[in-house]
Amino acid sequence: MNLPTDPAANLAALIRCASVTPAEGGALGALEDMLKPLGFSVERPVFSEDGTPDIENLYARRSGNGPHLMFAGHTDVVPVGDEAAWTHPPFAAEIANGEMYGRGAVDMKGGIACFIAAVARHVGENGGPKGSVSLLITGDEEGPAINGTTKLLEWAAGKGEKWDASIVGEPTNPDALGDMIKIGRRGSLSGSVVVIGRQGHAAYPQLADNPVRGLMSLVDALLYPAFDEGTKDFQATNLEVTSIDVGNPATNVIPAKATATFNIRFNDTWTAETIQAEIHNRLDQAAGRTKYRPGKKTPVDYDIVWRDRPSHVFLTRDDRLIETLSQSVKTAIGRKPALSTSGGTSDARFIKDYCPVVEFGLVGKTMHMVDERVALADLETLTQIYQRFIEDWFERGAA
Repeated sequence: MNLPTDPAANLAALIRCASVTPAEGGALGALEDMLKPLGFSVERPVFSEDGTPDIENLYARRSGNGPHLMFAGHTDVVPVGDEAAWTHPPFAAEIANGEMYGRGAVDMKGGIACFIAAVARHVGENGGPKGSVSLLITGDEEGPAINGTTKLLEWAAGKGEKWDASIVGEPTNPDALGDMIKIGRRGSLSGSVVVIGRQGHAAYPQLADNPVRGLMSLVDALLYPAFDEGTKDFQATNLEVTSIDVGNPATNVIPAKATATFNIRFNDTWTAETIQAEIHNRLDQAAGRTKYRPGKKTPVDYDIVWRDRPSHVFLTRDDRLIETLSQSVKTAIGRKPALSTSGGTSDARFIKDYCPVVEFGLVGKTMHMVDERVALADLETLTQIYQRFIEDWFERGAA
């Protein structure tokens, strides 16, 4: 029986599936074809919610007596952008100068391809791990993330599934394979501040109340002073204003409303609730300031609208998981990776409610770009790291 031991062949099969979110594109079918010869049972539940596209997901398990390791990832990819700008077609998996080109090559079909190759080699050489291995793969990570990992976890847990640890195959390495393991993530929260003014003629400001002036006071309070200086494990909390809009095409009209949208990435100094309270407090204090509103005696009339589903900060402290993976990397490439909580969010934010989770995958330099690509040498090295990790993690669990 031919087992899927070649990560490049696995990846080529996945790239050729045009699974631009929310389309399945044949990618989950390709995975099922790889996994069944390895003894995995495969289920592909579809989840739905009003106002969002239906999403097909995959849960596969190879059962054994011992601990249970979950590999998590996604087969959906972002759009290709200007296809004519690609050096090689985005869904052809063409190889040039030792690199495979294609949308999803590093984010994150490559990680999935390597993990399957690692399991296949382990099965071929050792008959399989001393425990259970599962793959939890969504088609909704690059989309709204509503009908994907969260519901797939709930569905699997409802069937009695329990996991001892998880590794997410996102491209965690900034420059070279082995740079970094993600052991946590900052929280993320988004909202909009809306200031209501009074529309009027720009030449007669005394008859109007310019909401932009009020908004300037509020935005100033959000940006200064800093929320904190960072912690032992996390970067400093940071708020970015991502949009300011008045919806006003005229240059001689004071607008009636101004809106600023922001995102804040917060560390373990805060919870989603306490950072919201701090933002409310800052805005309330700033509303009464007259720096940008001379002559105005009433506070700025504002409202704040929070976006749904904040991401909560978390830190993984499972020594067995972290140390085993770190040593696997060191064995393969001769150096120990940094442990980091930098960057944005991932589906690890959902998995951490079920088991300890870390993230480790390919180099992310070209993710979401035109000519996304991965070095074939990196595919082989990551496969070796994953195989070593599988062997050592189960050995430590069985000891």
